[in-house]
Amino acid sequence: MADNSACNPDLIIAHKFPDTTYVYTERDVAVYALGVGACGRDAVDTDELKYVYHENGQQFIKVLPTFSTLFSLRGLPQLSGVPGLKFDKRLLLHGQQYIEIHKPLPSNASILNKTTIAGFHDKGLYSLPEMMSSNSGGKAAILELETRSYEKESGELLTLNRTSVFLRGAGGFSDPSKPFTYSNYPVNPASAMKIPKTQPSAALLYRLSGDYNPLHSDPMIAKVAGFSRPILHGLCTLGFAVRAIIKCICRGHPDIVKSIFARFLLHVYPGEALITEMWLEGLRVIYQVKAKERNRAVLSGYVDLHRLAASL
Repeated sequence: MADNSACNPDLIIAHKFPDTTYVYTERDVAVYALGVGACGRDAVDTDELKYVYHENGQQFIKVLPTFSTLFSLRGLPQLSGVPGLKFDKRLLLHGQQYIEIHKPLPSNASILNKTTIAGFHDKGLYSLPEMMSSNSGGKAAILELETRSYEKESGELLTLNRTSVFLRGAGGFSDPSKPFTYSNYPVNPASAMKIPKTQPSAALLYRLSGDYNPLHSDPMIAKVAGFSRPILHGLCTLGFAVRAIIKCICRGHPDIVKSIFARFLLHVYPGEALITEMWLEGLRVIYQVKAKERNRAVLSGYVDLHRLAASL
């Protein structure tokens, strides 16, 4: 008899998402920048004020490259409607993020998003004892979404985002000796600046950019997911890290960033201090982010640059 609780990978990878539109304004850009800590230490920092204010008008403010991660947000709620995909959305965790910047983002735009399933992998049984105070083991799968974002008016490709999500409860549907795996894209290869302490309200501010997952605001949902209290959005931590790299390595020039890869290693609690360590190897910045209070790595990855800043 068929297991009706198991995922059906054939149905999942055949699913077609409808195109979506994401419209943003200069206000959204500024709220996002503040949400990832811009001007948090110095309200008149010339390297960061440009993300929230410009003397010639808001239409001239700069956009952080990680702002593009917001374009793919609408793909996550649609996962509940993917035929053959069975998981508890309260237990979803962000695994990895890859970003390609094809053109600097304008301060306001109407974006056309085309999302596809880029990969699906049965991870079978897992254990996350250091992350979870409860629900520390079980079956899991990894789903990868690719979102290409175009400027609607011109049709130009602006960014590409690949999002990997860890779906607890969704795995174990294939032969353990040869677990199911599918991918339609090549595998990406995977100095120090102290970031000020994140605010206890950091997740509540960042969610105003559009990620309203209750894991980051509801204490009861956080406990069901295995955390002692709501955690910070992984993409918020990424925003802090890339902002630090732009300030230190790119000398405040966000347009130098070509692509970004991030692997989410451990949760962050709002209020913890983040330390970003970075090493320049040619045109690639290798980075690692630690939660100071626990001295644990929470994020790692790389940022590829078009060129080095003139002053380096």
